[in-house]
Amino acid sequence: MFAVPLISSPFLLILLLLLLNLGTPILASSSSLQDPHIVVQDVHKSINASRRNLGYLSCATGNPIDDCWRCDPNWESNRQRLADCAIGFGKNAMGGKGGRIYVVTDSGNDDPVNPRPGTLRHAVIQDEPLWIIFKRDMVIRLNQELVMNSHKTIDGRGASVHIAGGACITIHHVTNIIIHGIHIHDCVKAGNGIIRDSPEHKGWWEVSDGDGISIFGVGISGWIIVLFRIAMMGHSDEYTQDKNMQVTIAFNHFGEGLVQRMPRCRHGYFHVVNNDYTHWEMYAIGGSASPTIYSQGNSIDTAINFQVTKHEDAPESEWRHWNWRSEGDLMMNGAYFLQSGAGAWSTYARASSLSARPSSLVGSITTAAGALNCRRGTRC
Repeated sequence: MFAVPLISSPFLLILLLLLLNLGTPILASSSSLQDPHIVVQDVHKSINASRRNLGYLSCATGNPIDDCWRCDPNWESNRQRLADCAIGFGKNAMGGKGGRIYVVTDSGNDDPVNPRPGTLRHAVIQDEPLWIIFKRDMVIRLNQELVMNSHKTIDGRGASVHIAGGACITIHHVTNIIIHGIHIHDCVKAGNGIIRDSPEHKGWWEVSDGDGISIFGVGISGWIIVLFRIAMMGHSDEYTQDKNMQVTIAFNHFGEGLVQRMPRCRHGYFHVVNNDYTHWEMYAIGGSASPTIYSQGNSIDTAINFQVTKHEDAPESEWRHWNWRSEGDLMMNGAYFLQSGAGAWSTYARASSLSARPSSLVGSITTAAGALNCRRGTRC
């Protein structure tokens, strides 16, 4: 599921609404480049176990991340088990595991410089590991980007939590982040202001892009998004430190109303696997600064723009050498993936994080994509 460990999270967009539902967790971890062969073996074991559960667990979906925890009716008393459910490049993301529970009680009063105790912003900037939950349903409108500190889990299960109508989330040079079970939508540009990112530090932030989640200086894997601008991975073309980023984007549904950035990649290695794409306007998967993109086992349908990909900010004489490959993707209604660069498997080894299921199964795997309707005291 961003290095910050992430589990997968679903996002949902309706018409012109920009809705990002983080159901499967987003994870980021601090590890350096991981051995893809070991990662694949671990994920393959998880997927096989999840498939076996389908035979006798009515709540199982075949998505190993959800199936890891959601069949437990006592999930609320064992929330931190979620940190053990990540797969792919984010499998070591612990978030706030081992830390105390922080309950968000105040949905308003967002002060980017001196956040009030009880607010989400006050929780995410603390130096200690925290598992952040919500006292009740709430809509949080942020006046500036929510800049995360390391070792945090934002866990929306048990409440309907929306970050909407304002700035959204930035994950910048931090480690061990899990974001799960919240809605992120109607994000707007912010910045040109001072934002506190820890109890001891505040600084000037330039204008943001208005993405649901912006990630740079970290790694990310396992999430689900549906948004106008869904996710920007990588700070800028000039920020070469992101070359070691390894990202898994798995088990997501990208639906109608989306325009672009599912995701948009810079530098690094990106495994886009077993996602369900049913609509986009400009492009689905894009990038610049020579990222390695391995698209595998996705179900891709379109009615507007047939080209899935967009090589950005470079002439063809340059981007034709970028390593972008499609393997086992189900293309429907004229959709096509413009491949470039090398075709040899060895080129994509660092971008492989799990064993893809056949694209024909993607619909059933992603049926429950999105923030789940979990209520305390019942099975989710």
